[in-house]
Amino acid sequence: MLPSEDVLIRRLAEWLPRQRWFGGKDGPIDEITIGTATELRTGDPALTHLVLDVRQHTATDHYQLLLGTRRHLPDRLRHAEIGEFPEDGAGDAGGKGGTGGPSGHLYDAAYDADLTATLLAGLADEASIGPLRFHRVPGTALRTDLTSLPITAEQSNTSLLFGDDYICKLFRRLSQGVNLDLEVNLALTRQGCARVPAVHGWIELEPRVPGAEPVTLALLSDYLRTGSDGWSLAIASVRDWYAYTAPPGEDERAEPDAGAAGGDFAAEAERLGAATAEVHRALAAAFGVTTIPADDVRAMAARMNEELTGTCRAVPSLAPYARALTDAFVELAARAEPLPVQRVHGDYHLGQVLRTEGGWTLIDFEGEPARTPAERRAPAHPLRDVAGMLRSFEYAARFLSTRSGALPPESGRLLESRAHAWAARNRAAFCHGYAAAGGQDPAAHPVLMRAFEFEKAVYEVRYEARNRPAWLPVPLTSLAHLTT
Repeated sequence: MLPSEDVLIRRLAEWLPRQRWFGGKDGPIDEITIGTATELRTGDPALTHLVLDVRQHTATDHYQLLLGTRRHLPDRLRHAEIGEFPEDGAGDAGGKGGTGGPSGHLYDAAYDADLTATLLAGLADEASIGPLRFHRVPGTALRTDLTSLPITAEQSNTSLLFGDDYICKLFRRLSQGVNLDLEVNLALTRQGCARVPAVHGWIELEPRVPGAEPVTLALLSDYLRTGSDGWSLAIASVRDWYAYTAPPGEDERAEPDAGAAGGDFAAEAERLGAATAEVHRALAAAFGVTTIPADDVRAMAARMNEELTGTCRAVPSLAPYARALTDAFVELAARAEPLPVQRVHGDYHLGQVLRTEGGWTLIDFEGEPARTPAERRAPAHPLRDVAGMLRSFEYAARFLSTRSGALPPESGRLLESRAHAWAARNRAAFCHGYAAAGGQDPAAHPVLMRAFEFEKAVYEVRYEARNRPAWLPVPLTSLAHLTT
């Protein structure tokens, strides 16, 4: 029960740009072709797995879609509708069926629990369907009686909860080869690392080019049902700190200690630092450690400076801080020495960690979304992750104040003072926890840490300007403090 390819592509061309996970919103779609179409379930409803080749300008991106078709679409799936179609492919009449008889409905089947059960069954059976391969981790027994529920908060992927047991991440925009999230999580699962969700299975697509790696489509892992994300916990702490008032008798002119508020986060920040060091050790054991020569470190510093120059051209509001940022990169080059590197998280921040009843867990090892696959996979010094988390503390400290609109000067100064105090307290706690648990002491590498942190800040400015302009004041406000 599929329409003609011409009708299907027209519906997709209208629907794709409206999806949060579509990466080409900055330009028109030049062409959509069906790369692969694999029938996973027949009847009504039916399920077809599609890989869409989407050409924009000179680049072609590949997107995964679980395409559902139904003769009658229930209200619960109206939000996922792609369009109507004439079942025999005749006529179109703007998608309303035309003269081709009763129309059917196309929709995103990731939201249809009646159809997503097919994925869990395929993983349990280690099925092969057309070019799709379903893999189950040896020794894992999967339940197949669970109903899926999509998580709607994600931007670039779609995750399905299967009961309270599993989470299945569907990679919408596909990368060539094995996805980093699968590669890293599977390696850490095999290492017995308790700080990542255990992997139970994955789905992959046979490569179209002989000899190439298969393409990762989905990853099934433990669902951490007691988990709270670090960003939400940190923001709650900042909100409590902003609302703090000194008790009677205390000098109101003296700035209180950032640990005075009830929602102090420092103990959790310290435990998070220790968990980070534990994962870095496991990554080193799984993938090894190499040493790059001083010339490579100088080349790294030069790339940091090139990114700064390009970002200043694209985002002029960064320019006032360029001199201090450049000085940090120049100092790194001047003091370059051989540097140990290994696999790291690559996009480490408070939104990538979950606090569960068993402690902190790290998730989403895909790397920074604006980087190339080669850049995401490249080994780096572990302190690059540490710098990313320090930047995240700066973000959390200032997020509420920079998004609260115009403030009186006195209020603005008070909030910035409190933001600085909160960030400093939690940065110090995280670094202490990291070093105490066996990670390299950030305080012993000030030049490297400063360069990594400024590199991350430049990335943040560029990313926010392109994707979330309302957030741009957050990294800029923190730079105003860090570069003075």
